[in-house]
Amino acid sequence: MSGKAPGGPDEREFASWLAGRVARYAGREVGDDEDLSAWGIDSVSVLSLCGDIEEQFGPLFDFADLWAHPTVRDLARHLAMRYGMRRNSGLVRAAFVFTGQGAQHPGMTSGMHRELTAYRRHLGAADEAIAPYLGRSVAELVLGGDDRVHQTALTQPALFAVGYALAMTLMEEGVRPVAVLGHGTGELVAAVVAGALSLDDATRLVCARGAFMQYLPSGGGMMATCASPFEAADAAAGEPQVTIGAVNAARATVLSGPVEGLERVRERLAEIGIASTFLQVRHAFQSPLMEPMAPRFEAAARHVPGGRPELPYYSTVYGREYDEPLTTAYWTAQLTTPVRFADAARRMLAREAPSHVVEIGPRAVLTPFLRRMAGARGPVCLTACRGPESDAVHLAGVLSKLDAGPLAER
Repeated sequence: MSGKAPGGPDEREFASWLAGRVARYAGREVGDDEDLSAWGIDSVSVLSLCGDIEEQFGPLFDFADLWAHPTVRDLARHLAMRYGMRRNSGLVRAAFVFTGQGAQHPGMTSGMHRELTAYRRHLGAADEAIAPYLGRSVAELVLGGDDRVHQTALTQPALFAVGYALAMTLMEEGVRPVAVLGHGTGELVAAVVAGALSLDDATRLVCARGAFMQYLPSGGGMMATCASPFEAADAAAGEPQVTIGAVNAARATVLSGPVEGLERVRERLAEIGIASTFLQVRHAFQSPLMEPMAPRFEAAARHVPGGRPELPYYSTVYGREYDEPLTTAYWTAQLTTPVRFADAARRMLAREAPSHVVEIGPRAVLTPFLRRMAGARGPVCLTACRGPESDAVHLAGVLSKLDAGPLAER
């Protein structure tokens, strides 16, 4: 790409242009996934590259963004996102991101339930849909301060109900997402919002998923690390049952496997100065240790008719937009596949160019990752609920930033 940039360059065009420009400074071809530190260019050349980008496309990014997106591929996605945001300046384009397991806590969304009629109504609808499969009220569990919310068979339906109720409340107030993305169990809520699953079918899946996982042998766990996927895999090389369970950001990799193996990996990471912490889960989710329950889940889900998403659905199974029907095969594969959140989120930010990203769940978990990916000039990142204290005033503030609700400019 030379001369004046076209009216709407996409990620591939940015990557092609960047590769040519970097090659000129490096004196050789540079791979799309080769790190900036390996390009072999000095600080003057780095500054010149930033000047070239601004001259070609305008002020799309800050200098610090180059270090946050240190490969041609990552930087191209970031520039495509920024270009799209500038093109859509002034328009609210909200993307919904749904939190997964680990965000739960006793009393979640109690302030919202106390003060918001719409939220109570939508949580009641989810509760009614879940009750035949769970055999109890998930709303009572969510609101009652019950520590059993951390039991897998209850956690997953509870998080689904909260995510569904929050999303429906936002949509009732006029917020229409331009894309959806879910982390783990959050993918099921995203599928409902995208029109690929009915509420009843999604609740059947989430209750079966949680129940079958609950009764797997204990001893598994998950550990969040500040390692890159390569560093995490290297540290886990001597533990055949420890695998990558999720990649949430460039240096936010979650490992999954037996607790004893994770403890040994934790020691290895500590020796090279990389911090890690165990997540509040009782099984090794998103790992081959889930395989024993996959056939039972597949049989239970066989009659669920999965449809095509009616709006852009970014899959953390594939790390990209997925426009095929969300069938039983998809949900079964999701059980043992690492969560490719970072890949899916980067692609969503680049291709959809949202002005706002709303994390939907009982508390903020993914927002820090999204802010880092988007950079200083990226979309506004909001949380639908920050914790039990979030109430009608908090939601009113979120709606105001999204130009929605009763005071929106119509």
